[in-house]
Amino acid sequence: MKIIILGAGQVGASLAANLSVEANDITVVDKNPGLLSNLQEHFDLRTIVGQASHPHVLFQAGAEDADMVIAVTNSDETNMIACQVAHVLYHTPTKIARIREVDYLHHKELFDKGFLAIDHVISPEQVVTRYIERLVHYPDALQVLDFAKGKVQLVAIKAFYGGPLVGQALRTLEDYMPEVETRIAAIYRRGRAIIPEGNTVIEADDEVFFIAATQHIRTVMSGLRELDKPTKKVMIAGGGNIGTRLAEVLEIQKYQVKLIEHGKARTEEIAEILNKTIILQGDVADEDLLRDENISEVDIFCAVTNDEQINILSAMLAKNLGARKVMALINRAAYVDLVQSSTIDIAISPQQATIGNLLTHVRRGDIVAVHSLRRGAAEAIEAVAHGDKKASKVVGRRIDQIKLPPNTTISAIVRGEKVIMAHHDTVIESEDHVILFLVDKRRINAVERLFQVSALFL
Repeated sequence: MKIIILGAGQVGASLAANLSVEANDITVVDKNPGLLSNLQEHFDLRTIVGQASHPHVLFQAGAEDADMVIAVTNSDETNMIACQVAHVLYHTPTKIARIREVDYLHHKELFDKGFLAIDHVISPEQVVTRYIERLVHYPDALQVLDFAKGKVQLVAIKAFYGGPLVGQALRTLEDYMPEVETRIAAIYRRGRAIIPEGNTVIEADDEVFFIAATQHIRTVMSGLRELDKPTKKVMIAGGGNIGTRLAEVLEIQKYQVKLIEHGKARTEEIAEILNKTIILQGDVADEDLLRDENISEVDIFCAVTNDEQINILSAMLAKNLGARKVMALINRAAYVDLVQSSTIDIAISPQQATIGNLLTHVRRGDIVAVHSLRRGAAEAIEAVAHGDKKASKVVGRRIDQIKLPPNTTISAIVRGEKVIMAHHDTVIESEDHVILFLVDKRRINAVERLFQVSALFL
């Protein structure tokens, strides 16, 4: 696939890194030659220096015969104009734009009614807010991902001594939870992936990815560790778009929310938006302020300012002062592993959260959802099976008859409203939503081909 990525910032660079290893023809456009040079040193792709929305720059990038333009510059206006230019002048089939300004997003008619030539709008703030919201709901999880419109969830959790399933072989799962169906999609032990089999034993400190119907998630989690008490009190550091959106969502769900914002003008703006949240003006890393606001009684402290260093420092301080669990929004990939293994419980990477959303529109076949895992090394995808046994490589076949790529597993199937955990003899039907886990995301092209229907199918 020939793809033009406009913007070599953190999201654009992460996307280029993900797609360049999948035999795609990638061109990246940015005004900053230094960013482009760094990408060229590490990946097999083309770069163009220039303003992303200018017609001659898009022409140089190959917009005339490109399959897709993905506009992820730091300017919403540039992204929107670039998609419009690609559509009018070069008839590019698919245009994706990152839009961050809430005022644009509130007017969906700009995008839904074809006024702007944008096929898919990506809002990082919305994606990250939803990502954090799920972690607040499941405070013991490392990652929580939705499939099939929330009917199924994939959860990553660290196994601890004391969990009933820790030290047990996976084939004994049914003995411990006879009324709950779940599948262990993958286990990471000391950073190495283990493909689960019946005799695989879960060990303490394993990072376990499991999938289950949403109503069974807590039950399965309790088998892997002793669960903390439910979240009631949340403190948010930072009143930007993400912090304010998160507070809006959580206050509706009856959480007790406090939000700290440094700027006086922004604090007054937030006060007009939020109804039940306690809003404080001050320094999020002010020890006295945190103590005065009873940080030791807070269940989750979430640092989401625009400065990742402040996020790291304030989260570490909150943890040392007694907050039960702390999260920090961190942009630099190199920092994520570093801080998550220290005082900070969860490092939230907006790039990884957003990349999955973008990849959903890039994947061939009918791919409904893509989630990037393990800092982009692995993927979980939701694919829809179409056709019949003659036209499809999966429809009408038992799972053990499907030639899955190495280190790829089918974990669950959603058939209408029914959630089915995958067994070796489960037969896939047309229109099933199939959820797969890929330990090696380089195998994605083979998975895409599996779910493509023969051209002869009508």
